[in-house]
Amino acid sequence: MNKIEHIGIAIKNMDDSNALFTKLFGKPPYKMEAVESEGVKTSFFEVGDNKIELLEATNDDSAIAKFIERKGEGVHHIAFDVLDIEAEIKRLKAEGFIVLNEKPKRGADNKLVAFLHPKSSNGVLIELCQEIVLKE
Repeated sequence: MNKIEHIGIAIKNMDDSNALFTKLFGKPPYKMEAVESEGVKTSFFEVGDNKIELLEATNDDSAIAKFIERKGEGVHHIAFDVLDIEAEIKRLKAEGFIVLNEKPKRGADNKLVAFLHPKSSNGVLIELCQEIVLKE
């Protein structure tokens, strides 16, 4: 793993949270997008070399809606940048981690993503992220 890629925060209302974090960081989000397959809208803020991802549920069945129902708004996951996500999934499975995605899937911010179950990482949902390189 190279670095923390971002910290994901589950929120109830994107407009309210974008306004709050814009005041906090002194600048607006650099990117907003929907990830239909996950039932979320995302908003990204850059803070120095780090990023914060806000996640709002777009349907009641999404993981974010269920998280907020159980725990309320707050830190949802920590994402780590990796060079080879498939090799990292294989390595972590061999180390005994519970991998929620056997194959990486397309996520927000031009990334392939996979998750580790919080039961195997001290209660923290871990996301692995690899930049998608577009071939010309």
